[in-house]
This record gives sequence, structure tokens and C-alpha cells, in this order.
Amino acid sequence: MSRRSLFFFALLTAPAAFAQAHDANAAALAEGQQVFAANCAACHGWDAKGARGPDLTSGTWRHGSTAAQIAKNIHDGIPGTGMPAFPLKDNQPRLIADWLISQVRGVDEKATGDPVAGKSLFYGSGGCSGCHAIQGSGSGFAPDLTGIGDQRSVRDLTGQITVPGERPRGGNRGAEVTTHDGRKIRGLIVVDNTYSLFLRDRAEKLHLLAKADIKSRQDLKTLMPRAALTGAQINDLVAFLKAPGEITPDLSKWTPSADFNVTWERLKNSKAEPQNWLHYWGDLQGTHATTLKSITPANVSKLAAQWTFQFGGPGVENTPIVADGLMFVTGPRDNAAALDARTGTPVWRYRRPLPEYHANCTVSTNRGFALLGDRLYLGTLDAHLVALDAKTGRVIYDIAVDDYKKGFSITHAPLVVGDKIIVGVTAGECALYGFLDAYDAKTGKRLWRTHAVAQPGDPNRATWSGKSAETGGGPTWMTGTYDPDTDTIYWGTGNPSPDYEGGTRLGDNLYTDSMLALDPATGKMKWYFQFTPHDTHDWDSSETPVLVDATFRGKPRKLMLHADRNGFYYVLDRVTGEFLLGKAFARQTWAKGLDDKGRPQVIPNTDPTPEGNYVCPDATGATNWNAPSYDPLTKLFFVGARDSCATYKSVVRTPDPGRPYTGTGDQQDESVGGKGIITAIDPLTGDIRWKYTLEAGSASAGVLSTASGVLFSASKEGFLLALDSRTGKLLWKYQTGAEIRSSPMSFAINGKQYVAIANDSALTVFALP
Repeated sequence: MSRRSLFFFALLTAPAAFAQAHDANAAALAEGQQVFAANCAACHGWDAKGARGPDLTSGTWRHGSTAAQIAKNIHDGIPGTGMPAFPLKDNQPRLIADWLISQVRGVDEKATGDPVAGKSLFYGSGGCSGCHAIQGSGSGFAPDLTGIGDQRSVRDLTGQITVPGERPRGGNRGAEVTTHDGRKIRGLIVVDNTYSLFLRDRAEKLHLLAKADIKSRQDLKTLMPRAALTGAQINDLVAFLKAPGEITPDLSKWTPSADFNVTWERLKNSKAEPQNWLHYWGDLQGTHATTLKSITPANVSKLAAQWTFQFGGPGVENTPIVADGLMFVTGPRDNAAALDARTGTPVWRYRRPLPEYHANCTVSTNRGFALLGDRLYLGTLDAHLVALDAKTGRVIYDIAVDDYKKGFSITHAPLVVGDKIIVGVTAGECALYGFLDAYDAKTGKRLWRTHAVAQPGDPNRATWSGKSAETGGGPTWMTGTYDPDTDTIYWGTGNPSPDYEGGTRLGDNLYTDSMLALDPATGKMKWYFQFTPHDTHDWDSSETPVLVDATFRGKPRKLMLHADRNGFYYVLDRVTGEFLLGKAFARQTWAKGLDDKGRPQVIPNTDPTPEGNYVCPDATGATNWNAPSYDPLTKLFFVGARDSCATYKSVVRTPDPGRPYTGTGDQQDESVGGKGIITAIDPLTGDIRWKYTLEAGSASAGVLSTASGVLFSASKEGFLLALDSRTGKLLWKYQTGAEIRSSPMSFAINGKQYVAIANDSALTVFALP
């Protein structure tokens, strides 16, 4: 047996229920067992119950649980894990999968009860839904029973109901503990390892206990009471569990749990609780700053790594959010987890089976969650919006934003505004056009859609020649910000399509490369400002709109600060959209400057041509989606910049939705090389106060300012850096071991400040000794 066989099924196992029954005749099952014995038994035992490898008969598997999904994982392997491709002959992977499922379920007899009566018992007098849920309907206290009928036989389900705890399973075990400080806690075991015990009590409160704090413990086989049901009623209940049909929960009755409830008021006033990091950008205004100040220029050199969480694959671009001791992270292919923020111990994991989405139209990662009440909101690579229970990871709803088969996807963190979830899409490189949606946070119902390309009937449709607007781009692929004072959403839009061939889309191409100010109630546009009219260099304006109040030229103003990919720094009046200031902050050769309305004065012969034109910056831009930061202490605006140039070429192509439609591209000038420059800018003048140069610039590694005068920054080379925010002097550095494509953040537990950063595959959290 080859060494790669050691991993053959190891990565198929872990929590995630499979949801479809399969029939296979005896001969096929026998053949599946033979194939398993020849290829897998040395690691997993002849009966699949484990040897060197894990037991495969638990019935709860990790990377897909239908026979088709398991067979695909065997044949193709699982990218980003130790599971290699294992190309067995013809239908052999499927034969193995069918045999494994038969080992879980056995030869299942037919349920004899009435499923309609069983449903009434489950949600009524039987009391089952007081602990369990099916398809999002019911309680999150005990294990979710969605798909349980495909995992368990009639005999097994009957036995579990009749004599609870006779055969204890992982999700049903309980414990009763007394802590050293006198607390008595009884609940289901969520995590039990050498150092931690996490319990969920009957009120669904999560207790994250260190074992060192536990005085006594009594283990309980189960907390499930013996059912006071007749034999006929048990048969009815089993029949329902085997075939529950379509269940539609009443989502409008959502009441967040009392012990974990991040209200809209808390989100609006998140700066009042700096121990938490409740938004992707840190706050609604996008300042990406913290008022925590325990880590100072004097002691930052003593920072040490506290714990590390592995995402299970490369391509991580996540900035976590933290609320009340829980950290929530997302990773490649929409995998996600909740962690104990003190130790990094996973509380739950969410793994999404993805279809064959258009990977050529997006990046295969996810940048973060939004949080409201006791729910998390996740945009997915197959263009869905998913609501999860923050304490359990249970799916509340899963709705399609648009058809992923067209090429749409979602990679950014949604934005919470009141009772709405705001989400955009990728659409810039595949002959589509972008939009911004608002959804009811309770139900997932779409409330409005605003397009990022002028629609028929809009006078600005005239800024597109011919039919070019129909495939005009304008992706909305990065999280915006919100101003409670003016009740306005601010969201940047991306490049027109095709990216580099402007002759097929003459005009300014509104509303691409723009900042949109929207009414959250209706999605109606209050104003727009276009940074790069008729962009031919792929300079998306998806960079963060940072909202600050300041006296500008002697007048109190509500300002928006924006460092754009095109190389210019802008100050706008966020109430009116008026251009106030613009100045280059990085190398650029395409514009003489900006006029008094903020329109660029384009230098001739800087558009791409078939032969090529040399322009600075390159298509990655002078900055990109990496988080900037506004520090109210120093009153400086910090941004990770790049110095880069490229030769841009163009070609005319016919648009084909869902296929790349860029009109060729750029070739970076290696002699310039894209050096990184952490830049401190006077936000009211655009003057550069200081620069810190990095050998390699990044489009994604951002900055974090702190109230003590320490500026944390990340680098493409894998360093987490601490600089003096007033001078740019290097104070400390730490090599994380891989490229960083995310931004640092900070939180506190019991008064102790932590700093977290994710590199390509792992999250590391730092603190002082």
C-alpha cells in the first residue's frame, strides 16, 4: 500500500452530515468491499472501523457525504489538504462510497409509521424541536437532525429514541461540572480536549471552560430524556425523520439569544467596546483602528505568538471578527469556523460543498463574515448568502443572490445596516455587470437591487457606446461602509469590461470605478463620484471609503477619505459627493493631475494598444483592497501603497458571459518591481508625512492603527510589522512563514490586548507576556 493511501479517507471524515440515501444491490456492495479491501484496508481496517487511519463508519463525514461527493473526493483528491487524487478505474470510487454508506446504515428496513403524524410529534407534543432542529426549524441546543434519516437506519433511530444514551454518540454526550469559583454547569459537550471543556447548557448558552478552572466533573451518557411515547408514536416519529420532506421555518420570528446578541445599537457604537472587533473594517466607518493601547512603542518588541489556527488550505485572505470571547474566521472555498478567542480552539466548523463555479471569474477564497444578533452572514463562491447560527454554525437560511453559472460569485464580507444585509458580487472580468443587493436579515428576502452600470432609462446609459453596457463590468466585490449620521451606504465599484480594450465601450462608462452613495431603505443613489472615467487599466475603485469628521479649510465637514488604485488620494464631502482634494500618493504617469471637479487630466497615448503603452501604476494598482487606517490620535491616514509600472496591451474580443473578457492585459516592469510603501498621509492636505519601504508591495496586506501610537502592518513577504505611527520607525517584526493577503486586527480578553493576522494558510494571535 502506497504512503498516499494513508490519507485516502482521513480527510473525508469529521462533522457534516450526509444528506441522500443510496440503493445499491448486493453484488455491487460486495465489489465495493473488495475494492476497499485492496486499496484502503491497510489503513482503515477490513471493516472500515479504523486501524492506522480513522473509523469511516461514524456516518458524519467532512468534505461531502453523498456517494457522488465521496467518490469525487476519492478520484480527484481535495485541494489544500493531504488528500491526493486517487484515480481508480471506472466506477470503483462510487462502489467504495456505496459500500461505506451501507456500513453506516446497514440494510435498512422500511419505516412503517405515518410521517405526517411524526412531524406533529416532533414539533408538538413530542417536544423534539425544543432541543433539535431540522432544515433550520427548531432549537440549536442538541445536534441538528437535518439528514439524520439518511445517516441512520430505522432500527438505529428507534433504539436512540427508545433508550437514549445506550449507544452514546459524539454530539449527544453531556457533563455536569463545578468550577473552583462555585459555578455549577450542566450541558452538552461541544469540545473536550486536554485543556478545554466547552458546554452548551439547556438555555443554549455556550460555556468556554478551561479545565484548570474545573473542580469536579461528572460525565453523562446523554441529556436526552426517555420518550414518553407509544410504540406507534415512535414509529411515526422515525418515519418523519427518515423522510421529513420540505420544511419551511418561520424566519420572521427570529429572536436573538439572550447570552449572545450583537444588536444594531452595539454595531453602530462598536468603538465603545474596543475589546471586540465587530465589523470587517473594525467599525462602520472603515477606520480600521482600535482604541486599545496596552501594546505600546516601549513594549511591542516583547510580543509573542499565543496560538495558531490552521485553515486547512492555502489562499487565506480573512480578517476575523471577535464578539464576546468568540472569534469568527472564513477561509478558502467558503470554509469557516468559530474559535475560542483565548486559545484558538475551534467551537464549530462550517464546510460548504461547492459546485463547479467559474474559478476564472473570481478568486477561490472568502474574506470575512458580517454579524448581527446571534447570526453570521456569509457570501459564497456560488453566489449565495448564508445565515449561520453564531453559536453552533447551524445553517439558518441559504439563498441564491444570482446564478453562479453565469460567473457571479461573492468573496467579500457582507455589510450590516440596520435590519438589512448588504452584499455585492464579482463581475468585472467575465462579460457581466455588477450590482449591490439588500436582504432582510431575518428572512433572507431581497429588498432592493442597485446596478453598478447605468440601466436603460438612466441618462447615464449614454456614457456607454452601442450595447457595451450589457457586459459592462462594474463589480461590487469589496465591502463598503455606512454613516449613521447621514444614513448612507458608501460602496466602491470596479472596472468596466473589457478591462483594457476601451474602443468597444466609448464614453465614461458610468457607474464603474466610482463611489456610490445609497439610501439603505431603497437603494436609491444619492450621489456618485467617478475616480477613473473610461478606465482602460483595470483600476477598480473598490478601496475602502473611510469616513471621518474634521474641519477642512476652516469649515466643519463630513469627509470621505479614499486612496484609489489609480494612484491618487481623494477627499470628498460625503454628504454631497463634492470633490475637495486630490493628490498623487504613489508613482503614476497617466494623468497630469485632477481638475477642480476631480476629473483626471489624462496624458495622451496612455491607453493600451495592440503594440503596448507603458504606464504607471500597473493593473494591480497603487493600492488595492488592503485595509487603510485613519488614526484619530495622530490624525494621519495610513495606506499600504505600491510603486509599479507596466506595459499595457489591448485586443478586441467578442464578449461571452461567464468567460474571461479582459481585452488582454499588462506586463509588469520588473525593473520597478512593485515595491511596497507603507505611507502616512495628512488627510486634509494629501501631503505625505513619512514612508516605510518594503521590498515587495502587496495588494491585500493592510494596516491597523492603535491608540498607543503603534501601527501594525503586514507584508507580502510574510512579516507582521510594528511601526511608530508618528515617525514610521520599525519597532518589531515577526515572520509568519507565508505570504500575507489580509489585514491585522486587535481585540482584548479580560483586559489583555491581542493582535491577530492571517497568512496564506494560518491565523496567528499575538500578545505581551
